[in-house]
Amino acid sequence: MNRFLLTIILIISSLYTFAQASVQAKITPIEMLIGEQAQVTLTVEANDDAKVEFPTFQPRQMLVPGVEVIATQQSVVDGKQTLAIVLTAFDGNLYHLPPFKVKVNGKEYASSDLALKVVEVEVDTTKMDQFFGPKDVQDNPFLWADWSLPFWLSVLMLLVMVVGYYLYLRLRDNKPIITHIKIVKRLLPHQKAMKEIEEIKANRMLTTEDSKEYYTKLTDTLRRYIEERYGFSAMEMTSSEIIDRLMSTDQQSLDELRQLFTTADLVKFAKYSTQINENDANLVSAIDFINQTKQENQPTEEVVKPQLSAEDQRSRKERRVLKSIIGVLVTSAVLLFSYVLYIVYQLLK
Repeated sequence: MNRFLLTIILIISSLYTFAQASVQAKITPIEMLIGEQAQVTLTVEANDDAKVEFPTFQPRQMLVPGVEVIATQQSVVDGKQTLAIVLTAFDGNLYHLPPFKVKVNGKEYASSDLALKVVEVEVDTTKMDQFFGPKDVQDNPFLWADWSLPFWLSVLMLLVMVVGYYLYLRLRDNKPIITHIKIVKRLLPHQKAMKEIEEIKANRMLTTEDSKEYYTKLTDTLRRYIEERYGFSAMEMTSSEIIDRLMSTDQQSLDELRQLFTTADLVKFAKYSTQINENDANLVSAIDFINQTKQENQPTEEVVKPQLSAEDQRSRKERRVLKSIIGVLVTSAVLLFSYVLYIVYQLLK
């Protein structure tokens, strides 16, 4: 029975001891010069689920008269909650730091007292001539290594601008070649042929006096019409070759055309004599052939593009090259200028 009671007492004592919390305070260093910093570390030993409330301090708050709080930081080290308090002081003295109070699960615990010694800097007043007062703000010394890059970039930018201006003058002196595209009215093949036939009809003297010249002009008119209408070289072909190429057209008009070419060949090469009514009939045959084979739904306007000489083409090409080079130089000058300004700004900042 006594052993049982003793065991219960020991268990209760252990639980009570385990439920207790402790607060430890440590300062490092305990001695410092004026203006240096020391750190107070509060460490709480308690259960893992214990609620710990550290004292709060604000920056520049006086912990005790003469000792100032700089900053605080709470953390967990080796499972123990800690609070680090950074202190400083500007008067030489031995300062007493009272216990720090920490609440654990609503119960307040106090740490031990601490002491901080602040030592003044010893000054030998017998050698005052060796000490100098504060100096004025001084400018940084000029270093060529810092300014060489923006200087040479500025020189390069000026050279680029000079070259660009020179090329601009050349471009200005080299006048542009302005060409105009002309749209001209053109006669269709049958319109040209009919116009020439009207001229042949108007020249009645040619019909009556010189049959060879008459048929030469009439057949040449037909050959030119056939060449433009059907797209083969009728001017260089014989009459029979032309007829063979035209076998796909209307047979009746082709027979009349064959008769016309046969008569023309006889007049031109065999000195055949024709009558006026025969000449008129052949002229009508030519007109009928043109009317039966003409194409009216053709464009009557033609775009005429001027042909540039070799010198004009070289001038145009040179202007395009100059414009491209000037564009590259202007872009390079702008980029260099921006970069130089950026470097100068960084050096003066």
